[in-house]
Amino acid sequence: MAEHRQQLHRTDNMKYHFHENAPSTSKVLTVATILPIGGTLLLLSGFSFIGSLIVLAIAAPVFLIFSPVLVPAALLIAGSIAGFLTSGAFGITALSSLSWIVNFLLGRRGSMSQQMQLDRMKWPMQDTEANNMGQKVESRGQGERIRDREDVGKTQEGGNKSVN
Repeated sequence: MAEHRQQLHRTDNMKYHFHENAPSTSKVLTVATILPIGGTLLLLSGFSFIGSLIVLAIAAPVFLIFSPVLVPAALLIAGSIAGFLTSGAFGITALSSLSWIVNFLLGRRGSMSQQMQLDRMKWPMQDTEANNMGQKVESRGQGERIRDREDVGKTQEGGNKSVN
């Protein structure tokens, strides 16, 4: 009988322990949702890795056989792409320089972006001036409050003297 009570007491303690430390429903649903998705993605990544290895095993001998042709062809393609990009960059630089020179000669020196930059530089100065003005107003207001307190103190002292 005593053993049966101890066993019941143990199971009650275990139930209480598991009930107190049980994960919330949202955590259980999160894990139940993430496990299939994660497993599927892991399976797909394994398939893509195995496929890459197979393609590499097939393509390596082909690259080795055709490397005397492929390497110079790749260098030629890379060089032509670099040439096109460089010529485009030089062309854009030349056009923007010519545009700047024409605007300079016509007297339109500041572009829109330069004017906006100047305006941005003015804003902090205006903000600083506004802050300074606000501080001056605040300090004057505090000075008036102090004077008002002094006047009230003098009136009370005078009132106390007249009462006595």
